[in-house]
Amino acid sequence: MKYPAMSHKHILKYVCIFLLMSATAGCSHFGHYPVNTPLAKYNLGYGYIGENMGPESNSEELLLILTFSGGGTRAAAFSYGVLEELRATEVTLGGKKRRLLNEVDMISGVSGGSFTAAYFGLFGDRIFDDYEKRLLKKNVQTDLLVSMFLNPVNWFRLSSPYYDRSDLAAEYYDKNVFDGKTFGDMLKRKGPMVLINATDMSMGLRFTFNQTMFNAMCSDLSTFPVSRACAASSAVPGILAPLTLKNYAGTCGFVLPPIYDSIAPNYRQREIKQNITLLLDAKEKPYFHLIDGGVADNLGLRAIEEAVDAVGNAWTTLKLAGMEKVRKMAFIVVNAETKIESHWNKIEYIPPLSAMMWNYSSIAIVRYNRETMAILQESFGRWAYQIRSGRCPPGQISREPGSCGEIEFYLVEVSFDSLKDKAEGAYLANLPTSFRLSDEEVDRLRAGARRILTESDDFKKFLRDLGASTH
Repeated sequence: MKYPAMSHKHILKYVCIFLLMSATAGCSHFGHYPVNTPLAKYNLGYGYIGENMGPESNSEELLLILTFSGGGTRAAAFSYGVLEELRATEVTLGGKKRRLLNEVDMISGVSGGSFTAAYFGLFGDRIFDDYEKRLLKKNVQTDLLVSMFLNPVNWFRLSSPYYDRSDLAAEYYDKNVFDGKTFGDMLKRKGPMVLINATDMSMGLRFTFNQTMFNAMCSDLSTFPVSRACAASSAVPGILAPLTLKNYAGTCGFVLPPIYDSIAPNYRQREIKQNITLLLDAKEKPYFHLIDGGVADNLGLRAIEEAVDAVGNAWTTLKLAGMEKVRKMAFIVVNAETKIESHWNKIEYIPPLSAMMWNYSSIAIVRYNRETMAILQESFGRWAYQIRSGRCPPGQISREPGSCGEIEFYLVEVSFDSLKDKAEGAYLANLPTSFRLSDEEVDRLRAGARRILTESDDFKKFLRDLGASTH
């Protein structure tokens, strides 16, 4: 993109503006990020939590969860293709045909995937009208660079220690993608519960934007811009800066639920309790500095797994969420990870530092993703036992259709490796992690996601069990 050369008059104008703003720096304290709102009083059941989300027309017997991984526009477009296919897929529930898209209960998004999750959560079917134009097929990366380096006003703002590149990016997303909407707006729409995940850089913990987390820090998520959550989730270290939140813990009357009163019986529950206890100490931790969610969990699955771990029982988790009638739980995991460079297997000379660093980060993400998927799948048997034991009278567990013990789990992975066309899968996996892809690349990602779903044996089984037809 070419930009017209500035005349001496224009240059002088910008210099004057910059000098004027610099002269008033003592009054303005430079730029400053918008501080998250404190919560006046904690109320159980308030705000953006799972119990308050979801269309009333959703089937009570199906729990459908999507997770969208990180990966810039590559991940955003790949996830969007999955939504397109779910829109085109009809299922029969309660004798009525419905789009499978309308049965989505929860979407957990990370980095690039968080944008698609958030946009659908805010606007529903509007995503199919303008999302490509507003994000997928827009050169967001260049727009941000121009705003940072060619706008003298932003030179001044970025010189502040309280305002940085991620704050500027959040403002861009707020204006150009999300129309200034907040989590309160998402709550009003009553769509699927959307979890946007970031990472606390000082603790290494996954930070999920929901009112449950904000209750612990005595802050009100309903006023928080969705754009800032997505900016935090996609704040890649070294490219974008951490995004800051203030901790008001101890000012709203929040207390830990009774479940945390006793000593937790396993390591994971003890760790969760220790982390929450630290979050409740605003003197020890007065601020959260959030970076890319992919650092803690690039698939967005840990937020769901740890929610069950925190409670300690899958049946108790369903009861707390008001989902006691669930008979089928399906996870569609959209994984847009890049691949480890394997061509070095055939080269004798020592790989350069750049190749080593690329594979260093890729290996960590890929291995962690595999472990997360394995943990989820291995949990299904334990969760099924807990649900049957909790829902059925002692000694009367039955697995027949419609019985108290009927519960089935499905895991569908949408990844580039899943494409039967291996050459196309390799092409998509090698697309850069950026917010700048060509229209053709975006369209191939969308088409690839749809093709993977239609070719997936796990997805076909899920559809057969629901009595579905595809278009």
